[in-house]
Amino acid sequence: MLYSVCPKQTLSMTTSDGVRLDADVYYPDSNSPDSRESFPVLLMRQPYGRSIASTVVYAHPSWYAAQGYIVVIQDVRGRGSSEGEFDLFVNEIADGYEAVQWAAGIPQSTGQVGMYGFSYQGMTQLFAAAKCPPALKTICPAMAAYDLYEDWAYEGGAFCYQLNLGWGIQLASETVRRQGKTEAYQTLYSTARNLPLTDAVNPRSPLLEELAPDCHYHPWLKESDPQADYWQQRSPCYCLQEVDLPMLHIGGAYDTHLRGTVKLYQTMTQQTNSSQHLIIGPWAHLPWSRKVGAVDFGEAAHSPIDRLQIRWFDHFLKGIDTGLLEEPPIAWFELGSNEWRKFNAFPNPVPQKFYLETTGLGAMSEQEGRLTIDSPNSPLPDTVVHDPWRPVPSLGGHSAYPAGCFDRSAIDGRSDVLTYTTDPLTADLHFAGEIVVELQALADAPSFDLCAVLSEVKPNGAAFNLTQGYLRISSSEPAAGDPYRIILQPLCARIAAGHSLRLSISGACFPAYAMNSGTGSLPQDSQLLEAKVITITVRSDIEERSQLLLPVI
Repeated sequence: MLYSVCPKQTLSMTTSDGVRLDADVYYPDSNSPDSRESFPVLLMRQPYGRSIASTVVYAHPSWYAAQGYIVVIQDVRGRGSSEGEFDLFVNEIADGYEAVQWAAGIPQSTGQVGMYGFSYQGMTQLFAAAKCPPALKTICPAMAAYDLYEDWAYEGGAFCYQLNLGWGIQLASETVRRQGKTEAYQTLYSTARNLPLTDAVNPRSPLLEELAPDCHYHPWLKESDPQADYWQQRSPCYCLQEVDLPMLHIGGAYDTHLRGTVKLYQTMTQQTNSSQHLIIGPWAHLPWSRKVGAVDFGEAAHSPIDRLQIRWFDHFLKGIDTGLLEEPPIAWFELGSNEWRKFNAFPNPVPQKFYLETTGLGAMSEQEGRLTIDSPNSPLPDTVVHDPWRPVPSLGGHSAYPAGCFDRSAIDGRSDVLTYTTDPLTADLHFAGEIVVELQALADAPSFDLCAVLSEVKPNGAAFNLTQGYLRISSSEPAAGDPYRIILQPLCARIAAGHSLRLSISGACFPAYAMNSGTGSLPQDSQLLEAKVITITVRSDIEERSQLLLPVI
């Protein structure tokens, strides 16, 4: 049954410490003059001004209200028109608990609450769930970090420069808007459209230090220890041990938080008795559409999430059997076939080993480096030189803007990129799960970086990136003789017969990640003037094999 929707209302709650939080509320119109029908509540808590309501990826709240739900879009503390001071994620457990219980008691509510939202709004669901509010019956976290350090701020120990700076400026602009600082807002608005990524090794932002000294961006740089209290206070992985809720987990192949989405799903599957479903589309962080970067993944790639969430909420909030729980719990869009595949468990096949084999000229021509299932016969190592004056640029993937799938054959043609390519496949190759690259590598600097990109090479030579990973290495790791392990984003893909698979290795991916100065200094202490030219050697012979571990299915 579809309902007409009443005009939007604004309701407020007061937290236990006296802070007013404001929300827009969308009511279904029951068209019943004699009685007031009750409805479950869908709650979203977000920091961007509640009128936006995550409509960059979801249908407008009025659409959800028309399905028979009271929809509450709340400004978190210190954002929009809500009172208080905004401190990234710090207040979301306590405020989230109280917001859920408040929403359960608003007029016409059945007392049953579900939550939805992506990114920050995904995090607020997890934090609200941490305290187990009785009214909260299910959540649908999308594209959220499980560990804030590993799944958002850093990857493989490297600072995610471009995305972090862009988001820091976005949140800072809301702060100065609330303060009525017109000139500062205009400056930040303009800067967001032309990010100042001029210092490749030191990602400090003088602009944010001046205009937004309380911005989270500064401690994100300072707190380089993943075990620091700062990260533990703001990471869902440290507060969800007692949670047992049905969850619909939503991710994207080119989303920067996919690692966190998968880890959360795997953890909750092991930890709880409640239903856990996972859907991974071909999308970047936003939008969720059929075209991702330069590639059109077809009609099947259009987002099904709005209708899927209604089926989920109908089951858990209205008690309607939608048949959803009879379906396999995992739906994963297979890049290449451009079809959805279903799994009963997260794929974990014994990986197929593809060895890196080279003539020693893997940096000079795509014909000199091979990916092969045969034992490598590489008497000479590959050597590549990272030059801080011209670092290897980022293009697409999950960690750069714009994200997505692009032809990177021009980057692969650089002499500071190693490429290893299979022969054209004689049959379709399907794989799904976690992908790992193990490299026997060394460098002539105290610290260096390794970037690994897996691509599909078309018969015409175009190379479209599928997934990638990044690792920052200090002189203390790994143990002698052990390879460096680069964890790539999980992926479900098909490489068609006649196409090839390529692994590309480089010492930088700028500006997606702050460039390694090579000195061993922390990013905030590094100076571009001191950045080193770094020579990296990769071996792949009988004794020291470098390899790609691919979850072939």
